[in-house]
Amino acid sequence: MALFLILPTVVQAQAPQFETGRLVIQTASGIRHEFTVERATSPAQREVGLMHRTVLDADHGMLFDFGTPRTVMMWMKNTPLPLDMLFIDDTGLVIRIESRTTPFSESIIASGGIVRFVLEINGGRSEALGIAAGDQVVEGLDDGR
Repeated sequence: MALFLILPTVVQAQAPQFETGRLVIQTASGIRHEFTVERATSPAQREVGLMHRTVLDADHGMLFDFGTPRTVMMWMKNTPLPLDMLFIDDTGLVIRIESRTTPFSESIIASGGIVRFVLEINGGRSEALGIAAGDQVVEGLDDGR
């Protein structure tokens, strides 16, 4: 009798590629902060985001663009870095910031209102730079702002 061992073929999914760009936030006091962002615009890119990343440079981040204003739900599943999530409406106004999210958490983080974008940066970076709800993205959104 012959014994056949059938091993499953492992196909590794190709990680999505992200375009990069510049994003500038101006605080209420007029100070401008520039970030280099990767843009997550497709469903596949938004699904992966910053998952599995162990390093994020100080002035880098991921900008999720949901295309149209809506209530957004995020989580930290498979994300080892604590992050600040800046929820931004379609005019570029920072509506809310969830600071220092918990790595690997599957708890839902809600936008708290209608937004189009979420900017993820290193946890605590918003506070360190003095960025708060009410501040404005003045450059780097899809329409040239």
